[in-house]
Amino acid sequence: MTLFRTSGPEAEPVSISEAKTHLRIDHDSEDELIGGLLRAARDEVERSTGLALIDQTWRLALDDLPASGTVPLRRGPVKEILAVTLYGKDGEASLLDPADYQLDAVSNPARLHFTRRPPALRAMNGIEIDFRAGFGEAGTDVPDLLRRAILMLAGHWFELRASFGPESHPASFPEGYRRLIASYTPRRLA
Repeated sequence: MTLFRTSGPEAEPVSISEAKTHLRIDHDSEDELIGGLLRAARDEVERSTGLALIDQTWRLALDDLPASGTVPLRRGPVKEILAVTLYGKDGEASLLDPADYQLDAVSNPARLHFTRRPPALRAMNGIEIDFRAGFGEAGTDVPDLLRRAILMLAGHWFELRASFGPESHPASFPEGYRRLIASYTPRRLA
């Protein structure tokens, strides 16, 4: 199973001006740095939570279906299935009819259930599932706790940028960051 982003978000959940207000900065000389920190913080929040904050598209490549016929889509919230492509033994591609699968977008993670097994597939990456995930197209669509986590993380990294040299810079998270994302972080059994 391989999951990768095919198109990224067209906006960030937190704007540079919001971050500058949070950091109490009133000049433009560090806008590029702040923008980079916001992108990195969004990536970290998405990685930690398994969420897509702003609408983006993803592809899940599978060798074959699980015996249950149900595939978890581990990037949410899933809005829609764009296409399911099957690759035959000779590499020929065909789109699966949407009547042959059903999306359960309510579950966490979302699930795609196949109502019939596909024909013989190539040995590796025989199924590709393209889907759209995210809370919406604008930063205001993203839950406030996740936006605050981005601000907190970007602010923390901004403040630490001059305290340490590159060789000794700590990869740290501010106190409270994990609490902000806790209700969105998937629970794992030990």
